[in-house]
Amino acid sequence: MIRSTDEICAGLTLAAAQVQALLDPLDNRILLCHALDVSRVSLITQSERALNADEAACYSALVQRRLNGEPVAYIVGQREFFGLPFEVSSAVLIPRPDTELLVELALERLPPQGRVLDMGTGSGAIAVAIAHSRKDAAVTALDVSEQALEVASRNAAHNHCHINFLRSDWFAALAHQPRYDLIVSNPPYIASGDRHLGEGDLRFEPSGALTDFADGLSALRTIIAGAASHLHEGCWLLLEHGYDQAAAVRACLAQHGYTEVQSWQDLAGIERVSGGRLAIPATTAPSP
Repeated sequence: MIRSTDEICAGLTLAAAQVQALLDPLDNRILLCHALDVSRVSLITQSERALNADEAACYSALVQRRLNGEPVAYIVGQREFFGLPFEVSSAVLIPRPDTELLVELALERLPPQGRVLDMGTGSGAIAVAIAHSRKDAAVTALDVSEQALEVASRNAAHNHCHINFLRSDWFAALAHQPRYDLIVSNPPYIASGDRHLGEGDLRFEPSGALTDFADGLSALRTIIAGAASHLHEGCWLLLEHGYDQAAAVRACLAQHGYTEVQSWQDLAGIERVSGGRLAIPATTAPSP
């Protein structure tokens, strides 16, 4: 059993490389496949294949990066989301399974030929997943980070999706854009100073995409307050948020006149997404 990266050397077989005490077995298989450019099936069918010196050095370096805490997705440069491959780098958050709930809710509420806006798109995961599932939709995605938009644009191209990307600090670049039939966002919602920012994968992800550098709700408030000017009446605003923020987000939505305000649970039973419909003003009957 491998107990040190020093034991990763030329002559090590694929079978032996998978018997180790350094990493989670899944992480180890992903890194081994990446280092050798082979499939997971090959780890079984070529189990007696021996690593040469270059392969061993590459694999050892990847293992050490993971031992240093770097996320596997950043090491291999890719993460799957909603069944699609996405390029990721330190310029964007790593797409997480929890966010697939937001996509599912959006697809249920997006009308035929609808216009949808993804705010703070990052890697483009939400926008691309929607566009890939709904070829009839007109999808716009914005982000304040030019680097993030470059990654998102490549992900759209790789997944054969047409998306209108805008560089914008929330609603700043939308003054002359038509209204939307759906607005979605997974904004920064971790409060400044939260201990989780210094733990695990979050240490390596862009802080500006994780925290609002305030109470964790400021970006959510900004979106809720501004969305009414860019959303058709009767249409939905859907927001991902933190595990303990659902009640505060629902209250903010209700305060701004949204109806059918509710929250939805992720697979772990945590209220992960909240939303509401922009109210349709009551018509006033003409005076007799």
